[in-house]
Order: sequence, then structure tokens, then C-alpha cells
Amino acid sequence: MASTNQFLGFRNESPVTGKGKVNMVQKLHMVAGTWGVRCSFHSLMGLLVATLVVAAVYMTGEGGRWLEDRKSICQNCGESSCSGCNLFSGKWVFDNSSHPLYKEKQCTFMSDQLACEKFGRQDLSYQNWRWQPHQCDLPRFNATALLERLRGKRLVFVGDSLNRGQWVSMVCLVDSSIPPNLKSMHTNGSLTTFKATEYNATIEFYWAPMLVESNSDDPVMHRLPERVVRVQAIEKHARHWTDADILVFNTYLWWRRSKMKVLWGSFESPDGIYKDVEMVRVYEMALKTWSDWLEVHVNRSKTQLFFVSMSPTHQRAEEWGAAEGQNCYSETELISQEGYWGNGSCRKMMGVVDDTIDRLKKRGVNVKVLNITQLSEYRKEGHPSIYRKQWEPLTEDQLSDPKSYADCIHWCLPGVPDVWNELLYAYLHY
Repeated sequence: MASTNQFLGFRNESPVTGKGKVNMVQKLHMVAGTWGVRCSFHSLMGLLVATLVVAAVYMTGEGGRWLEDRKSICQNCGESSCSGCNLFSGKWVFDNSSHPLYKEKQCTFMSDQLACEKFGRQDLSYQNWRWQPHQCDLPRFNATALLERLRGKRLVFVGDSLNRGQWVSMVCLVDSSIPPNLKSMHTNGSLTTFKATEYNATIEFYWAPMLVESNSDDPVMHRLPERVVRVQAIEKHARHWTDADILVFNTYLWWRRSKMKVLWGSFESPDGIYKDVEMVRVYEMALKTWSDWLEVHVNRSKTQLFFVSMSPTHQRAEEWGAAEGQNCYSETELISQEGYWGNGSCRKMMGVVDDTIDRLKKRGVNVKVLNITQLSEYRKEGHPSIYRKQWEPLTEDQLSDPKSYADCIHWCLPGVPDVWNELLYAYLHY
């Protein structure tokens, strides 16, 4: 599972340096100092003209980078949209000079479920796409800067296998910046912890696919014929991440069914009451329990909270204009239709998340949404498809029809989840 650990070519400098900003300010002060000797109308007019000239020069040269720097940090206000910039509205740009941010074979802790190149995928262009917001730039990912930001802290991803994939991505993003003898990985039940010893920092993943308790809480044996949730119980999980400094939650795909069996009582008690509850009501009930826990237990002056929106699937090719009965198997191109939205992404459930987070905000708890759904919808070619470790032997029928066992849910690494982490980094960096 592990591969040779080598230092990767991380882009450790900011995409837009502060040099233009400093020089521009210095020159503006110099001009102001020269012209400020006189206070006549003509002097003031001269000052204005000179200022505009200097600004024009710098906006087209070094100052252009200064302006871009200001744009790139517009998210400093802590919202997805500020100063006219929405980080999640943009386009995918092919960029094989800067992406991927790491090599699959050189990530010590790469998961065989996501290592598409290792398991035979030949077309690797899925690794070379970066996300470009329409009105600003994302800061370039800097592993050392992130580790400094995490010094003495816990960053914990909580959720399902999609969130686990984002956690693996984050570990791979910082992996090459840490010497082999100064990093470790440890699993204890549902909690897996990557530790950067020099920084006393951990990047952790906690398996809780429903956030609340369920009969799918075992991190290995969780695929059961009938799913049961205790929508009012979360403490069994939450005690493992109560003191985290940064929490990144997700929960969606495990709820995608028309009804869910809800248990009032414990799994051990014969007196429990079971009832089938319609979707999306049961999802709303679970998120209320989650939000109530946050309100009571989270240290609002310490802990940063994030919720990752639903990760889209690409299981019905007819939705993007391909042949009916096909899926992501053999796909190598992005979806070009602007605003494309597959039927696997439920807007009603997304609305429940929005409403829950809005109510939390009114109660003084700020949860930032990483709205990765729309940008990920375009990436039908980014899934493992058949290029992953198969945990059970394939049947003859499956081998004769590869699309029947194609994974169109998870994502290859390097790939789409790296961009999710670039968005997370944009919030954590400033």
C-alpha cells in the first residue's frame, strides 16, 4: 500500500507575491510626499494624475500581481462569496505545469481504493486540472505553511468514504514536506491519525458515515442489507473529536434512499422502538442532532467548522448525453455543459444542510460550507472506474462487462479531492 516516499515538487510560493503591493505603496507615498508640499488646487490635481499614472503602470506590471493578490485573499472574510468573488463559481483549467500537486507513487499513505494509476489507468490527464474561480485566484497550496498553521492542533475529517478520500488527499499534500522519521499513521477503531511530529500536528479521519450513530459505524464491516440510525444519538462519535481545532464534516450518500429505519433506544436494548422515516425528513432530524451538539460543545473561539457539500456521482451516462446504460467507465473528458447537474445530487438535501447551518449561525455557531458539488459535477472522468483494488474476486459476468463494477462514486488521487483541499486551504491560510 505504501510507496517510496520522496520530496514532491510543491509550489511553495504564493501565486501572487506581495512585492508589487509593497513597491506600489512605496511609490505612492513618494509621490504623495513630493506633491504634498503644496496644497493648491493644481498641486492636488497633479497628485491625482501622478497617482493614477503610477497605479496604471503597476496594474499592468507588478501591480497586476498586487491586484491579483488582493483578489485571491477576498475569502479572508470567511464567506464563500465576498468582494464579488465566489470561490466555487469558476471553471476547470488544464494545467500540467502546476498539477498534480504530488505524485501518486510518492505518497507514502496512498489508498489502494484511490490509486488509479497503480491499478492500470493509462490516461492520467485527470490529474492535471486545476480549479479557477471566475473573479479571483486560489492561493497556491503550501504544505509547510499549512503545517505551521496546524502546529499543536488537530484537523479532523468526520464522515464517510468521500470524506476519507479528502483526508487521504490532505495527507498526500503534506507528506513530502515531512521527513520519514517525523511522521506516523495510527488507527484506533474508527479514528485514524496521521501525525507530523515536528509540528505536533495531526490530520485525522473519523468514520461516521451518518454523523449520528448507526449500524454502519464499524469502519470495516459496514455494508449491511438494512440501514438503521439513531437520529438523536451522536455522543459515541463526538467524544472523539470534541477538542479538535478544525472539524470538516460530510454526510450524504449513505442517506440516499426513500426511507430510513430509525431507532429510538439503543442497539443493545430489546425495548427499542423502530420506525421507517421518509427522506429527507430523517436527514433533517440527524442534522438537528449534529447542530445541537455543536451549539453546546464546540469552543467557538477555538474551533473552525466546515461542512463539505454532497459529492456527485456519475452513474448514468444519459444524463450528460452519452449512451443509455453507460456510466463513468472509459470516460476521459470533462462535462462541458455549464451548470450541469446530475440526478444523483439532491437539491432538497442540500437545502436541509443550508437551513441547518443558517440556524446555527443565528445561534452564534459559524459553519463554513465547502460547496464542492457543482465544480465536481463536471468531472465524470475523475472516478476510479475499474482502476482500483477489488476487495472481492470479480465474477465472469463482471469481467465481461467492466462498467458493471466501475466505481463512479469515489475519486482518483491525485485528482478532484485535492481541489477540495485547496479550497479548504484558502480558508485556513488567511
